Amino acid sequence: MGRAGLMHFCRRFQLHMRKIVGKIHLWLGLASGLVVFIISVTGCLLAFEWELRSLFGKQWFHLPAGAKTAQTAPLPPSQLRAIAEKEIGKSAQGVIYGGKDYSSVVQFYGRGDNAYYQQVFMNPYNGQVLRTWDAKSDFFRIVLEGHFNLWLPRKIGQPIVAWSTLAFFVLLLSGLVLWWPRNKAARKQRFSVKWDAKWKRKNYDLHNVLGFYVMSIAVILIVTGLVYGFKWWADGLYYATTGGKSLKDAVYPISDTTRLTPAHSLEANTDIAWARVMKAKPAEAGLSLYFATGNSAPISVTINNRPGTYYKTENFLFDQYTLQPLEATGPFAGKYEEKSMGDKFRRMNYDLHVGAIWGLPGKLLMFFASLICASLPVTGVCIWLGRKRKAKKAKKAPLPKPVLQPQPALS
Repeated sequence: MGRAGLMHFCRRFQLHMRKIVGKIHLWLGLASGLVVFIISVTGCLLAFEWELRSLFGKQWFHLPAGAKTAQTAPLPPSQLRAIAEKEIGKSAQGVIYGGKDYSSVVQFYGRGDNAYYQQVFMNPYNGQVLRTWDAKSDFFRIVLEGHFNLWLPRKIGQPIVAWSTLAFFVLLLSGLVLWWPRNKAARKQRFSVKWDAKWKRKNYDLHNVLGFYVMSIAVILIVTGLVYGFKWWADGLYYATTGGKSLKDAVYPISDTTRLTPAHSLEANTDIAWARVMKAKPAEAGLSLYFATGNSAPISVTINNRPGTYYKTENFLFDQYTLQPLEATGPFAGKYEEKSMGDKFRRMNYDLHVGAIWGLPGKLLMFFASLICASLPVTGVCIWLGRKRKAKKAKKAPLPKPVLQPQPALS
């Protein structure tokens, strides 16, 4: 085969592969488009959850004016817990001290068939109940259920979301192959939308051009989102970013049940553990405490050095009997500053997913990226329908009548 023949073969092979990639792009897009649209739109709303809660819930999300005048230190968790449990009628699991100017939240939740999630917002200085909250009637929890489960039972909805997100990743890669310009002349048109063109051309450009520009941000959304969808993805990503560590190797210490004495008071020890960590807490930081549930469970206290995010924390565990500090291992153990880059990356996963790690500019970036991702299935379906109509018209078009040529006279 000569050089010209080889070039011809390569061009034909390239065209054949583009057709295959085009088919994959089409059918994966049709199969996952509606799901991608739903999770993208709900993701737009969730990007500003903290800000919107703070804006529309000022009367209970923030402390009332002059709340600190009556008492300089907040009430201990045992007192806030007792007040909240009377309000809800269930056992509380933890208390969150939201930081400067924020109310405290006592949390109630259960798992399994009778799962529930409730909160009591309180003034931590006098124990005043500001609001009781139930996830069943909360707008953002409803949006979150759609984002994670499509408002279906978790066993059904979560796998659909996870596989559709993975399909969207393949769609981005296949879309890049289809978008890639084959010559210099086409290159100029691939980076901008031709606004003065007809609607079909504008729609085509919006699908391709916006898809190209959003790709790098969408990959962050996909990589971090799949951590919640597939265990194998979460394990593999942690393994890759830590140089071979496994999440299975994390150690969760327990309390020494042999130190139980008749004089033991879990309530008093919980308050002591809380007071110890409060002394080390910066004024602007938040603090959360989770009660020891069960004889061997430790008391867990966490300092959140950046309220509104979840990654920059200092996590402490105490033996519920002796109050001795307990050592845990894994990405969420200890202080953020002392962790390896891989462990830090695992802690940052949610804040990367919503853009909170970069503050307001990051949330705006993720908001518009999610909005563009939501538009891609819509513009893609419009392109597909337009081509189907064009193909039908071509089939229905009447064949041209043959033109009879005059026959030459017989001699």
